Amino acid sequence: MSPTTHSAPRFDTLLVANRGEIACRVMRTARRMGLRTVAVYSDADANARHVREADEAVRLGPAAARESYLNVEAVIEAARRTGAGAIHPGYGFLSENGAFVEALEAAGIVFVGPPAPAIAAMGDKSAAKARMQDAGVPLVPGYHGEGQDDALLFEEAGRIGYPVLLKASAGGGGKGMRVVENDGEFQAALDGCRRESKAAFGDDRMLIEKYLVQPRHVEVQVFCDRHGDGVYLFERDCSVQRRHQKVLEEAPAPGMTEALRREMGEAAVRAAREIGYVGAGTVEFLLDADQSFYFMEMNTRLQVEHPVTEMITGQDLVEWQLRVAMGERLPLAQDELTITGHSFEARLYAEDPEQDFLPATGTLSRFALDLAGAGLEADKVRLDSGVESGDAVSMHYDPMLAKLIVHGDDRAQALATLNRALAALDVRGVVTNRAFLQRLAGHPAFRAAELDTRFIERHEATLFAERETAPEVYAAAALIGLHQLARECESDSPWDRHDGFRLNAAHTIRIALCAPEHAADEDDAESVTVVEGRRERESAPWQLSLKDQTFSATLEPLEGDAVAVTIDGHRRRLQARRDDNVVVMVDPMRETRLYWRRIDAIDHGQRETESTLTAPMHGTVVALLTEAGTRVEKGMPLMVMEAMKMEHTLAAPADGHVERFHFAAGDTVGQGDVLLEFAPEE
Repeated sequence: MSPTTHSAPRFDTLLVANRGEIACRVMRTARRMGLRTVAVYSDADANARHVREADEAVRLGPAAARESYLNVEAVIEAARRTGAGAIHPGYGFLSENGAFVEALEAAGIVFVGPPAPAIAAMGDKSAAKARMQDAGVPLVPGYHGEGQDDALLFEEAGRIGYPVLLKASAGGGGKGMRVVENDGEFQAALDGCRRESKAAFGDDRMLIEKYLVQPRHVEVQVFCDRHGDGVYLFERDCSVQRRHQKVLEEAPAPGMTEALRREMGEAAVRAAREIGYVGAGTVEFLLDADQSFYFMEMNTRLQVEHPVTEMITGQDLVEWQLRVAMGERLPLAQDELTITGHSFEARLYAEDPEQDFLPATGTLSRFALDLAGAGLEADKVRLDSGVESGDAVSMHYDPMLAKLIVHGDDRAQALATLNRALAALDVRGVVTNRAFLQRLAGHPAFRAAELDTRFIERHEATLFAERETAPEVYAAAALIGLHQLARECESDSPWDRHDGFRLNAAHTIRIALCAPEHAADEDDAESVTVVEGRRERESAPWQLSLKDQTFSATLEPLEGDAVAVTIDGHRRRLQARRDDNVVVMVDPMRETRLYWRRIDAIDHGQRETESTLTAPMHGTVVALLTEAGTRVEKGMPLMVMEAMKMEHTLAAPADGHVERFHFAAGDTVGQGDVLLEFAPEE
């Protein structure tokens, strides 16, 4: 199939039908090209960064996506009101909605993306597999048929052989997708996939694929214009994922030979041409250990990880999109594209990896990247973000806050820059996965490029292991807390001091330090005895004693939150702060958090155990899995919530009885709301 060869009308005003970092990213490129920009927003995003940065902004509706960002009529009306000649969909929301593209065509508005038939061809994953097979693109063994009866799907899974992967036929982004290890897990997984798929895409049809045990996820960036030309801008490795959503991406993919790169790239362009594709697209493959590759799906839009391709090629893919949408030819031919260096992208999510990646909400009291303080070059580090300090993170949308992208001459150099940049990224007020990203990037297997799509599960024991804290780290944490304590004294009067002033000797301040999760139990704290230096000599070092060790320590404030801590002559540069009673220390290899308290300030009161179960985040109740009055065992699923497009199962905290539920399926709940009354057994 060939694309339409006529030129599209040029436009001078671009509406971005999205939010967050991608909306900001597209508008920056559009302004550089001399275009006027229009943002759209929901009530939840009235003060969002993309709204503040646009030349104009139009309200779409309430916070719920289906009443705002997914409201086709409202988006088109916003374009009419502002005179926008084109709409860029970003990714997610309406970016792969063929009906939306047809409505824009009827309204005389340019869609910055592929034609509706191309979206339809790849939107139905089962039909897409058949098209790709006809085009000679390798496929993973599986079932892509129209029959959707539970018994039929169960039979097909057995024929394919476990483990299998259940996938939403109309899906993407990890929604409606589960790995099934055996036939006993099949029905529950199918039910969950169908619920997620119906909620996310309005379609609960499923396809089944053989789940390759140790494949890599390698995708190829393709670009086609309206004149029949198509190129590939090389590949990205996106193997490091959780819940089938990418966490760390890199380009080029490690270990690729030129022959394999060309073979995969040509297959990707062949797939795009088969459906008459126009614009930016991504053809995703599974690469097996024997270097065999299989077509997985095609995303008919710009991908979240496109910046790593931009970094290694020196091309602005959004500018390419806009030029192709204006009817221009591709800026470069295949033989003019080259790879320079290596690039990584780390996705920063508002979520808690220690709580099974539970989405987090709140207000960002600080959001900053201190390049100078970390000794980083501005042209080697890029932060694509849709938030700033003071912005709220709500329950309504995807929890991704930003993307941190780095470049180096080779993989090792780029990885070192990534670690340093992650340490320089300061996010407060909302729990994020920043420290987890550091652990991933610093993991020996990741440094050695030993990658596969189950990397996180495979290395879970080491990624989440409690690491022993060295005495010098406790000493540094004590020093940082003491430094802040000293700064709280705003006068030289001894009556204003907080350090136990004495006439004839320095006072000893005893400090308890422990992991934040053990803060309520002083028995888990390491006790640090601090002997304060005489205050008349502010430059004198602190004498810190921990168990049978004594340290001489000084602290020197540097730029921003950077400090230099010197312990027994060993000077280390850190990003450090004290949030309430938690000392946070970050270096290029790891983050350490320690609860800091003076022994005399310990609250010895006992916490009462509540006979309730509270909502861990804002969301919607999807299903109640038991009835009031039922006896349950610890760990038994009680109810299912949905937040940020993902389902979360809440389990019984102990053996006991569910006395009553406070909410029903379909109800919206806030973080901390009491969901049910629970009576634990004595």
